[in-house]
Amino acid sequence: MRRRQISHQLTFTILAVAVLLSAGLATAQVETVLHNFNNNGIDGTYPVANLILDASGNLYGTTPTGGAYGSGVAFELLPKTGGGWTEKILHNFNNVLTDGAQPYGPLVFDATGNLYGTTLGGGSYAFGTIFELAPRAGGAWGFRILHSFNGSNGDANGSFAGLVFDASGNLYGTGFSGGTHNLGAVFELARTAGGGWAERVLYSFNSNGSDGFDPYAGLTIDATGNLYGVTVYGGAFGNGAAFELSHGPAGWTETILHSFSNGSGDGGNPYANLVFNTAGDLFGCTLGGGTFSNGTVFELTPQGGGSWNENIVHNFDNIGGDGYYSQAALVSNGGNLYGTTYAGGTRGVGTVFELSPASGGGWTENILLNFSNRGVNPNKPLAGMVADASGNLYGVTKYGGAYGFGAVFKITP
Repeated sequence: MRRRQISHQLTFTILAVAVLLSAGLATAQVETVLHNFNNNGIDGTYPVANLILDASGNLYGTTPTGGAYGSGVAFELLPKTGGGWTEKILHNFNNVLTDGAQPYGPLVFDATGNLYGTTLGGGSYAFGTIFELAPRAGGAWGFRILHSFNGSNGDANGSFAGLVFDASGNLYGTGFSGGTHNLGAVFELARTAGGGWAERVLYSFNSNGSDGFDPYAGLTIDATGNLYGVTVYGGAFGNGAAFELSHGPAGWTETILHSFSNGSGDGGNPYANLVFNTAGDLFGCTLGGGTFSNGTVFELTPQGGGSWNENIVHNFDNIGGDGYYSQAALVSNGGNLYGTTYAGGTRGVGTVFELSPASGGGWTENILLNFSNRGVNPNKPLAGMVADASGNLYGVTKYGGAYGFGAVFKITP
């Protein structure tokens, strides 16, 4: 089996380089498959969440399906001495009252090495959970439910998104439904005396013609603790909105930063987290809209008086190998932006792209990788990527790989 897996990895690397060279790129990127997910009753399947890295270079992620109970897993990938990676299952989710099910979002570390995440289902009320994974002696991980969403009394329902910490160690996230109007909510999970956690809803989205609703993406936090996110629907034009929640003496206040129009000059229906660059601008992707109706990459720049200005950085066009339909969060690294598309490219099953600021203004797109659906190649990434200190990018694809259930890949510049 090991010889077969090595052969698959070598074959895919050769194919990836061949596709890149045939596209005429100035700088070829080498892709390596680190893990092929397998529907064997142990491994997870169909990963859709971003990976995260620890200080030792280990990777962590989730899958919403597969595992011992079919309800998903949390996993770790550890690099082996001499090459290769080893997968370790940290937790098998089980769709029962005392466990979560279907973790669609990424994990996040706290300062002591514990992992936190959300599930779409399971828990005491079957509306999803917030959970913690804590490392134990001997390499085991302890699991506990911190909160079960109850789907009533104004609570959020299950989450497709991950969580974010503030400087005080509180967690924040979104529920795609629930809240006062059952159109989604932003929640906080704060530590209590005795080691417990207490959840409260900070904001409930409302279909009032200006507010957004249905937040599938998670949140981004700035240095002062303000929260930023997007909704798939709502806003002034019904095609989603970017929002800010700021914390003041009277509680939390929402401000709509931009309403997406889904026209030729604007995107529509954003599913991905926003990301800051070093200048304090926000960047994100939309699934639709733009010049070619295939989605956009946009920038939101703060203006005087609290307003924000939107600029379209790139219109996905599905022409000449460009990708389209991005639901993934971007990576801002060294002034450039990196992301994935679910469709398009030379094989029609997605790309990895780079956007670089051009001299004199504007941005230049470079396709780093065209995914392929031939043979054992991974394809159709829904998640974004994570970069290490050397500039290597790590990500997952939902489909493809040696067994057809997705894969973990690494791109080396």
